[in-house]
Amino acid sequence: MARDQVDLTPLQRRDDLVEWIAQGVKAKSQFHIGTEHEKFVFTLEGHRPVPYEGQRGIRALLEGMEHLLGWQPIMEGPNIIGLFDVTGGGAISLEPGGQFELSGAQVETIHQTSSELMAHLAQVREVARPLHIGFLGLGMTPDWTRAEIPKMPKGRYKIMTSYMPKVGTLGLDMMYRTCTVQTNLDFSSEADMVKKLRVSIALQPIATALFANSPFTDGKPNGFLSFRSEIWRDTDNARAGMLPWVFEPGMGFERWVDYALDVPMYFVKRGDTYIDASGQSFRDLMMGKLPALPGELPTLSDWANHMSTTFPEVRLKRYLEMRGADSGPLPNLLALPALWVGLLYDDVALDAAWDIAKVWTAEDRQKLRDDVPKLGLAAKIQDRTVFEIASEVLKLARSGLGRRKHFDLSGQDETRYLDVLDDRLARGTTPAQELLAKYHGPWRGSVDPIYSEEAY
Repeated sequence: MARDQVDLTPLQRRDDLVEWIAQGVKAKSQFHIGTEHEKFVFTLEGHRPVPYEGQRGIRALLEGMEHLLGWQPIMEGPNIIGLFDVTGGGAISLEPGGQFELSGAQVETIHQTSSELMAHLAQVREVARPLHIGFLGLGMTPDWTRAEIPKMPKGRYKIMTSYMPKVGTLGLDMMYRTCTVQTNLDFSSEADMVKKLRVSIALQPIATALFANSPFTDGKPNGFLSFRSEIWRDTDNARAGMLPWVFEPGMGFERWVDYALDVPMYFVKRGDTYIDASGQSFRDLMMGKLPALPGELPTLSDWANHMSTTFPEVRLKRYLEMRGADSGPLPNLLALPALWVGLLYDDVALDAAWDIAKVWTAEDRQKLRDDVPKLGLAAKIQDRTVFEIASEVLKLARSGLGRRKHFDLSGQDETRYLDVLDDRLARGTTPAQELLAKYHGPWRGSVDPIYSEEAY
C-alpha cells in the first residue's frame, strides 16, 4: 500500500469526490506506467520471517535504504515505516507482515520499469547482505504460519487486523501472508476509463492464471495454483470482487463514487493518529454524523485514504490498478506491466480485447474468477479455456507493444518482456505448477529450496 495522503481540503459535496477521480484524466501523450511489487523478507539462516526491531530487523533494513538512497523517511510516531523520493522517484512501504513493497515512479516505457526494478533489487540486496536478509517473490509465503509472522507498527494495520475476522475467514492471510505485483495505468477520458476498466476486470482472471505462483501453505501443497487469489474470495466481499455493475449502462466516475461511499470504512487519520471507524459509513462522515468523529466533515485526505481501502480485482483511483497477479521473479514483474500496457495503451489491441470479453455475462466472469485459482490455464469460460484466451490476449498485447515503437539501447522494443509468458504457454504451464513439479521431484517434498532457487 502506498503512503497515506495528506490533503486537508474540506469536502462538502458528492461532486467533490467525483472531481477528485476526474482529475486523473490525462492526454495520451502524458500516459505513464507505475509498477508496484511486494516481496517477503527472510533470514538467510533458517529462512524465517524478519521482525521489525533488532540489529537485523526491518527497521534496520529501512534505515539502510534511507542512507543508501537519500530518500525521505516516512515516520509513524518513533517508527520508520517507509521511504519516499521527493523528486518523484517512487516509495518504499511495508505491508502488515513486513512484506517489502516498491511503489515505482511514473515512467513512460517498460524499459524504464526494467531499469527501476533491477536497480531496486540491487539496492535492497546491498543493504540486506550485511543484515543476513534475503527476499522472495511469491504469491504466498510457502511455509510460515500466520502466528509466526511479525506485525509492523502501522496504525491502519492494527485496525484492519481486528476488523478482518468479522467480514471473512481469510483476510488475515491476505494481510500477513501474501505478495502481489500490480501495474497502474492512465485513462484519457471518462469513456476511456470505463472501456479499460471493463476489459481489465474481465481479463483479470487470465492474468491471475498466467502469474499463478502460490501453491504452498504451511509447507505443503494447498490444492491451488494461486491461493493468494483464492484468499481474496473470502477476505471482505464488501470491498473485493469482480464488480458486475461496472458492465451495466451508466457506468462512470459517479457510479464508482457511489460504490466507494458504500464500502465500509476502516479508519480516519488525524495527524499521526488512526481513529477506528471500521464498519462505519463515509456517507455519514460527509454529513458530519460519523460515530467515530461526530460533527467533523471529511478532507480530501480522508477520501483518498478511503479509496485505497477498496480491494476489487481492478481498482479505480486517479488511475487504474491491475490487482490480479501473484508476485514472482523479475521476468514476471516486468511481464505484468508489459501485458497490460500492450492491451490498454493501444486502441487496436483494446478494441480487440473488448471483442473477446464483451460476450461474457456477469455469471461467466464470476465463474471464471472462482475457477482460476485452482484450475489456472485449464479453467473455462463459454467453452474456451484460459489457455486459449491467454494465447490470443498475448498476441494482442505483443502487437500493441510493437506499435508503441519504444526501443532500448540495444534496439529491442517492449515486446521482449512478454517472452516469459510466451515460453510459459509453450510449455502449457504456470509458475505454480513448475514449483509443484520441483516439490514432488528434486525438492523431495520440501519447500525449503525455494528460498535459494527463487530468491531475488
